[in-house]
Amino acid sequence: MATSNAGKPATVIVGYVQLQELVSGMLELARAGDWEALIERQADYLQLAERLRRLDAEQPLGEADASRKAELLESILADDLAIREYLLVRRNELGQLMDSSRRQRDLHRSYGKQASSTNAAGNHYDQGTP
Repeated sequence: MATSNAGKPATVIVGYVQLQELVSGMLELARAGDWEALIERQADYLQLAERLRRLDAEQPLGEADASRKAELLESILADDLAIREYLLVRRNELGQLMDSSRRQRDLHRSYGKQASSTNAAGNHYDQGTP
């Protein structure tokens, strides 16, 4: 029975290495502002994280593997935090764009009606009608 679990700790560690590489790539995408690619990678991240959660539950790790896993998790969490910071900046940028768009729309609604009524009055005046 011990032989069936022999490769599982290594599989878990390889999975965490893959997750760390994926998150590192996601951080580079966030730095570059490639939001679409970042979102696409997030699906891969979630699938891999779920797979690792199941593997972790099935296989306890020895001391060396647990230490390596902790190092990888620390790196993953640091990159994840940096990604979140980039996302907060992006969210704020989008919020400002939405506010600006909303103000422009409101101005157009307010002054667009006045401009239309002014143009209509001007047309009546040009035609000699009061």
